Amino acid sequence: MCRGEPTGQTKTWSGDVVATAKRDLEVGEKLDGEGGFTVYGRLMPAADSMAIEGLPIGLAHGFVLKRPVKKDQRLSWQDIEYTASAQAVSVRKEMETLFKKEFQAKKINGANGINGHHM
Repeated sequence: MCRGEPTGQTKTWSGDVVATAKRDLEVGEKLDGEGGFTVYGRLMPAADSMAIEGLPIGLAHGFVLKRPVKKDQRLSWQDIEYTASAQAVSVRKEMETLFKKEFQAKKINGANGINGHHM
């Protein structure tokens, strides 16, 4: 904190690190997350991650694949079996719902907001 106000605080969700296949992955394989043998993280704009329903690298541990994934392909929620009621998944899904509205508004009003002014 500086001058009694927070610093380094983001104003929006800008980027996302999406799980990406290290090799061809088969149906039934279990993801081993960060530092493992199945996936690595790839940074992309958050709006693009939302568009592909990207699976965050931080949650890519213990999930089982329900469809094959090619090497270097970004994983999506559609590629894995998951329980929506799991706390981490439910928090992430809630975050995605909140930001989806913001991203749609930016798309309608232009990247810099209404009339070119930052929102």
